Amino acid sequence: MAANVLNTPLANQMSVFVVRAFIRLREIVSTHKELAHKLMELERKLDIHDAEIQSLLKAIRQLMAPPPTSKKKIGFQLRERRAAYGKK
Repeated sequence: MAANVLNTPLANQMSVFVVRAFIRLREIVSTHKELAHKLMELERKLDIHDAEIQSLLKAIRQLMAPPPTSKKKIGFQLRERRAAYGKK
């Protein structure tokens, strides 16, 4: 507080300027707190939505994947032991 020590018009102006600067600083800090709170709220919402979107994408990928098919051989398949043809 220069105005208390120096009794000049310039010292008075500087004191008023410093007080106004601190008031403005306090307003900016409170605005940043509100902004930070809103950003945290948005991040929380995005986290919830991200999880939902990931589950939707997983379900879509499962639907897009072709179903597993077992390849069946075409033709006659003998399921017994070989016959002993030509053996004596």
